[in-house]
Amino acid sequence: MTTLSVHQGVGAMLRHWRETRRLSQLELALRADSSARHISFIETGRSRPSPDMVLKLAEHLHVPVRERNDLLLAAGYAPQYAETPLDDPSMGALRAGIDQLLQGYEPYPAMVVDGTYTVVAANSGIGMFLDGVAEHLLVAPLNAMRLTLHPEGLAPRIRNLPEWRGHLLHQMERQIALARSAPLRALYDEVAAYPLPPAHDGASRPAAPPDAYFALPLQIEHSGQVLSFVSSISTFNTPMDVTVAELAIETLLPADRATVDFLRTAATA
Repeated sequence: MTTLSVHQGVGAMLRHWRETRRLSQLELALRADSSARHISFIETGRSRPSPDMVLKLAEHLHVPVRERNDLLLAAGYAPQYAETPLDDPSMGALRAGIDQLLQGYEPYPAMVVDGTYTVVAANSGIGMFLDGVAEHLLVAPLNAMRLTLHPEGLAPRIRNLPEWRGHLLHQMERQIALARSAPLRALYDEVAAYPLPPAHDGASRPAAPPDAYFALPLQIEHSGQVLSFVSSISTFNTPMDVTVAELAIETLLPADRATVDFLRTAATA
């Protein structure tokens, strides 16, 4: 991961993001209604962009909100996006909306994580995944990646662990490429180094259903049955706060009829 400091200047940072997005100066200029000459002057430090130009270029370069603040600082301007804690009174409407959304998905599991996969909210459907998880992994704040991939977490019960583990690590790699997050990189290095749990005796494990899935499912054992889910991740549109920008709502939708029936029966038991 390339780490850039605001001390290197806004030009170097914008050049980094342009090259990351594989755009030429001309392509970026056309998108931002500017000129290649002006983009070149900004990147070399010969011209200081206005705050509006910094944000316009950041928008066309799909720079994450947190890094947009860094760009503004590097250009000598105040950050525009606040980073408000979720427990702040001003976030009351957001918290209420999240809670209502999570409850609406029950009995299907759903949770909200931040930019480093810390679980900030979850519904009752997530509870069934916590059976058998080591106590040290359940100490707040919970981390979804640790819970899933740790050999004392969910990993021993995931039937298609190699595929699901590869999917999660690739997802983290994409995020690291998009955002300069040292905590996320540290988390990736940690979970990628977890050893795979010992293989179970295949004869003692229930067979996974032979369904044709439209997306890679999470196949996990629970109460002697293999449950299958597909994951859907949602984010907030046009966030104006760093905290909100980094929230992701993950819902686990049943991938087969047997899983639907199991969850509905469990919810009414």
